[in-house]
Parts: sequence; structure tokens; C-alpha cells
Amino acid sequence: MPKKKFYVVWDGHQKGIFDSWAKCKKQIDGYHGAKYKSFESETEAIDAFAGNYFQHIGKKKEKAKPNPKAPPPIKQSIVVDAAWNTRTGDMEYQGFDFRNGKLLFKKGPFPDGTNNVGEFLAIVHALALLQKHKLNLPIYSDSKTAMSWVRKKKANTKLEKTARNQELFDLMDRAEEWLKTNKYDNAILKWDTKNWGENPADFGRK
Repeated sequence: MPKKKFYVVWDGHQKGIFDSWAKCKKQIDGYHGAKYKSFESETEAIDAFAGNYFQHIGKKKEKAKPNPKAPPPIKQSIVVDAAWNTRTGDMEYQGFDFRNGKLLFKKGPFPDGTNNVGEFLAIVHALALLQKHKLNLPIYSDSKTAMSWVRKKKANTKLEKTARNQELFDLMDRAEEWLKTNKYDNAILKWDTKNWGENPADFGRK
């Protein structure tokens, strides 16, 4: 059952707090410049109505609702993800067999990295592993940027070289070379977080 919401209309045919979208809609339809917003509780709505419309716009983005008709992920697949520590700059990545939850590889932490670099290396690592075992399974990643880099066979990173991250640049060079010298039929697919929840390879640090 969907959670009940409350709607504040600061400027409409009738101002006030309404307990359904239908009631709110009547006050704003055909009203030029209507000002309104939904809230999760009546208390929030009351406090908001006592204040100014512009104090509340953009402060809280509505969560996208899952689509019940969305197709499920392919179970016979590999899922990969990376994690980047904003405090230390360390990055690591890993991959799992989605069929049984088995950890296939985990690399790092690598100092002075970025999340996109980790996502890129994770995809290429999975491709090489699947080729080695002659498995044509799809790979799921939640990074559009890394997927683009794989398609272009180039890690287009702005990461600066430091005394600590030479290993990462060596790994990127090796990954790019692998992509240029190997063919693969594995599909690389975007993990649909909105409809499926967190990527199973997620490090759980959000």
C-alpha cells in the first residue's frame, strides 16, 4: 500500500494543506504560477505551510519509484563494482558470480584512485576472466562512464599521476591493451539500481 502524503499549496485556487493528490490537483489546475509541494507527514506539511515556498523547493528530491513491470536482472551473469574512499583517496574493486554470490575477484585498495577507474578495471577484469573460462555471461556495472571507456577501449580519466598510483596507471595500460587485442561477445549491461536495488557487488559504504 503506497505511503500517504500531504500536499501544501502556497499559491493556488485555494491555499492550504491537502491529504490527497486529487484534492491538491484541483487547487493548481489552470492556476498560473501555482506553488505546491508534497511532504511525507502532516507535521512536515504544517511546518512548511507556515513558512515560505522557496525555503522548501529543491531541498528534498523525491525518490524515484520502482517500476513493477521492469524486467528482472539476468541471473546467469557477473556483477562488478568499485568503491572510492573520499577521505583517503583509496580505491578497490570486486566482482561476483550473480548465480551463487561467489566472490570471483577483489583488488586493492589502490592509493590515489577514482571510482570510475575502479569500475573500468573491474569490467575488463571480468571480461578477461570469462574469456579464460570460455563463458559467455553478461556483466553488470552501475557506471555508465566505465562502460563507455570499455566500448572506446580507452580509460579517459583525468586522474593525475602521483608517487603512489603508478600501479593503477600500469593496470589501465594493460586493460586498454587487452581490449585492443581481444574480442569478446559478452554483453556489458547497466545495473538498474532504481528497480533492482543496490548492485550485489556493492561495497556497502554509502
